[in-house]
Amino acid sequence: MTRHDSQSDGDRFATIAVGAAKTGSQPHRDGTNDVVPPIHLSTTFEWASGEDANEHDYSRESNPTRAALEEQLARLEGGEHALAFASGMAATSATMLSLVPPGGHVVSSNSIYSGTEKLLTEHVAGHLGADIDFVDARDPDNVAAAVDADTDLIWAETPSNPLIRLCDIRAIADVADDHDAPFGVDSTFASPYYQSPLELGADVVVHSTTKYLNGHSDSIGGAVITDDDGIFEQLAFAQQVGLGNVLSPFDCYLVARGIKTLPARMERHEENAMAVARFLERHDRVARVRYPGLASHPQHELANEQMSGYSGMLSFEFDGTLIELEAFVEGLEVFTPGASLGGVESLVEVPSLMLPDEFSRSEESAAVPETLVRVSVGLEGADDLREDLRTALP
Repeated sequence: MTRHDSQSDGDRFATIAVGAAKTGSQPHRDGTNDVVPPIHLSTTFEWASGEDANEHDYSRESNPTRAALEEQLARLEGGEHALAFASGMAATSATMLSLVPPGGHVVSSNSIYSGTEKLLTEHVAGHLGADIDFVDARDPDNVAAAVDADTDLIWAETPSNPLIRLCDIRAIADVADDHDAPFGVDSTFASPYYQSPLELGADVVVHSTTKYLNGHSDSIGGAVITDDDGIFEQLAFAQQVGLGNVLSPFDCYLVARGIKTLPARMERHEENAMAVARFLERHDRVARVRYPGLASHPQHELANEQMSGYSGMLSFEFDGTLIELEAFVEGLEVFTPGASLGGVESLVEVPSLMLPDEFSRSEESAAVPETLVRVSVGLEGADDLREDLRTALP
């Protein structure tokens, strides 16, 4: 069950999610009164001057379908500006490459997506010569100790991939404010429905729209939302000119369609995830379950404070050998072994077996246990999910 502060908060979010594209400009209302904004595939638009000037000229710089989605994303996160990118990594890359100059300084949580870690170590540090400090951001004091007057960006994932660690967004935001450093949060695992980093003091929120926002495993995309006009201008230049990593009109349509059912999907994801987490916690072949909704999670109280729900992502450590773990994965019928997350179908991923390149991390990053299983709990019947696990576990 959702834990929004009040029923009206959840209702208001649902109303925004369904009708957020109905904004002042209403580009889908020009003469046709479409209920669903159409897909504008045109790469260019007829030029006009004066009062007849177009809002859109060339689709890399501005497209009506993308503009409608970006306004929708901004409203969902309570931000002033949003930008839609070709992937989650494109959104993350644009943020870091725009805000961190050559020779700059980044303080990052040491529990982040492996692709983000490689971006920091191999590109931001390796090619731009920036200094990267990875810290255990579960303790805000560790962040404060690493930040100085020259820090260009503070970065955190919460909940993190795949260790499901949380960072205190408000406390880290206070550290960022003290040093006048922008603070970016990857909030993909929570979705805008269960966490609002901008309200807690973050300057930038990043999502892989591939995941919960789209929700149907049929669109790759990313988004950045911010309240800061200066940051928005830098990122807009990167999106439209510097990198050109814009989300296609058809993918914008798919994400906008997915967002309409986000509240209902997230509540079902959470309900199922709680059922799965409780089942796993009682199983004798499971050494540890990592899910913020469980009282056993070391940051359960922080989750209650800064999240309005626990989402659908969890991980657990299998108590056995890799051979036994592989047999467990092969024995699943309802859960599908595969990468990605946040779709309607339940997925399991074993980083050490399925993604060895991503499993290997730098010494500064938090270690991922060899027998860790990441679970994206979908919308199937909870009884079927538990029975699938019960049958496959040795």
